[in-house]
Amino acid sequence: MILYIAEKPSLGRAIADVLPKPLRKQEGYVEAANGDCVSWCVGHLLEQAEPDAYDAKYKSWKLADLPIVPDIWQLKPKKTTAGQLKVLKKLVAQAEQLVHAGDPDREGQLLVDEVLAYLKVSKTKLANTQRLLISDLNPSAVKRALGAQRSNHEFVPLSTSALARSRADWLYGMNLTRAFTLQGRKVGFQGVLSVGRVQTPVLGLVVRRDETINDFQPKPFYEVEAELQTERGESFKAKWKPSEACQPWMDEDGRVLVKGLAENVVSRIAGQRATVESVEQKQKRQSPPLPYNLSSLQIDCNKRFGLSAQEVLDSAQALYERYKLITYPRSDSRYLPQEQLADAGKVLKAIEQGASELIQGCDAPNPSLKSKAWNDSKVDAHHAIIPTAKAANLAGLSTRERQVYLQVARQYLAQFYEAYIYWDTKVTVMIAGGTFKTSSKRDQQLGWKQLFCRDPSGQDDEERQPQLPELKQGQPLTCERGEVQEKITQPPKHFTDASLLSAMTGISRYVSDPQIRKVLKETDGLGTEATRAGIIELLCKRGFLSRQGKTILATDAGKGLINSLPIEATLPDMTAQWESSLDAICRKEIKYQTFMVPLLERINGLITQVSETLPQALAGVKTSKPAFRRKRSYRGKAKTTTKKGSKTKVARSPQKTTSE
Repeated sequence: MILYIAEKPSLGRAIADVLPKPLRKQEGYVEAANGDCVSWCVGHLLEQAEPDAYDAKYKSWKLADLPIVPDIWQLKPKKTTAGQLKVLKKLVAQAEQLVHAGDPDREGQLLVDEVLAYLKVSKTKLANTQRLLISDLNPSAVKRALGAQRSNHEFVPLSTSALARSRADWLYGMNLTRAFTLQGRKVGFQGVLSVGRVQTPVLGLVVRRDETINDFQPKPFYEVEAELQTERGESFKAKWKPSEACQPWMDEDGRVLVKGLAENVVSRIAGQRATVESVEQKQKRQSPPLPYNLSSLQIDCNKRFGLSAQEVLDSAQALYERYKLITYPRSDSRYLPQEQLADAGKVLKAIEQGASELIQGCDAPNPSLKSKAWNDSKVDAHHAIIPTAKAANLAGLSTRERQVYLQVARQYLAQFYEAYIYWDTKVTVMIAGGTFKTSSKRDQQLGWKQLFCRDPSGQDDEERQPQLPELKQGQPLTCERGEVQEKITQPPKHFTDASLLSAMTGISRYVSDPQIRKVLKETDGLGTEATRAGIIELLCKRGFLSRQGKTILATDAGKGLINSLPIEATLPDMTAQWESSLDAICRKEIKYQTFMVPLLERINGLITQVSETLPQALAGVKTSKPAFRRKRSYRGKAKTTTKKGSKTKVARSPQKTTSE
């Protein structure tokens, strides 16, 4: 008997649907006509033991007991899903062949592997276990995946990396949370001060942004705009570019701070002759935007519809599991495998049938075109989020689900349109010895842009520049007048879900150390596609962040926490070093212990720092939320996952996990 172990019941049902009929539904599994069975986890069936499982003394939080470091890591069945674990135990014992069908990502790999380890599957059976990677729950895609199984042994490094990260997060979060909570009590703060490798740097981003805005001192600056006319009476405007001689009256961003200087320029140019110094015209091409990964989808949906990251994830998960309208949504990839191109015609037909509004008034998509999205070298376990070949019934979707589906579908459609081609013109004009510049953009071929310029929200349509008359070098002009434009410097904007997600994925922008910045550019940033939404929600639930409309702000507790912690705990630098090591484990370049040993040394150092100082920034701060329990969330449903700062552990190595 072959036993397929899916990550969630929805995936299990999709696998069972393509097995020999008739199917027999049993308690916790489905049996096919040929005797093969499909069962599933319900997210994580196992959870890491609490500290008091290792020693009863850890029930009480004491600084002297830290750091807590298990000698042998323990997993225990979750009470709520213990019955399903028993079902799997029986089926695994009966099976001649096991097939791992966890979601196609690092966490999905570990989720099933840890069950096999806990059930003490024999080495022989483990060695023969196959890996089934499914990103589309429709029958044709599932059948295709069944015919392309790989050895699960190939994914041992991926599992080891996930295991190392989960244990490291537990060690870091469990110890630092206890240490800082105990110190917080000494200054009167009664809540739990949750500290995590990812959540705390994310909170640090928001706190520092809020402080920058609060400390910002606006100042006026001045620009000069000249109104010019050709000999044919055609008018256009150009903006003054101050020379180096003006530097003493400008700020570091090149803005003129003295109004008198701008007024002097206006008086000098009014009614004067001008000359076109140069005309630079270039034809430019813009390829279609790549299909979405989860973060880019969340960012666009927040900008366009105001949806939170969690709302987008929930909707995408429903579109994937319940409606089977999109592929696996927790993907970090924006590329597609070459073989997927064979399905393009079917997918396009499904979009045209279910979401024809996307191409109304546009040229028809051309399935023979191949954008840069199809690139096997940039696709690993999963690919970009795209529509499936199932036509959508938009009327049957919620407003949010419909919005998310149309975003995904439109981004996919764009791959089958020509490039956007336009003429970019830059003009330099000299007036009374001063330099003035202007530019314009003229469409030559809309290509994929035609899908976006009709967006009723207007958010996707670029601000159009006024067209310039035909100009040539040396052409005489007349400056009709000049105008001083007084403006005020603006502080950065508060974070929204979109900008905070963008900051998390592009965290290297917030790092000054060039080596660490390089590492972060080469990794996924702070958190993963599957956990970023949950991290933001977790910080809100724990009272460190709050929402005001679309704006995300730090609470007093959040500010106090960041301003009391050692600076290294509030920056993304450590995450960069972790991710670099975890990626190296995936590539078999370093071993598990090479990562864990220095991590423990660092945790020891941080606990020493925390124990030697009191968090005075939290004195007098009241908790905005009651003390929370560290609840474990599970993969599946909309999950807030993250366990950043608390959960998830596993074994010394995947092989050892099988016997622990």
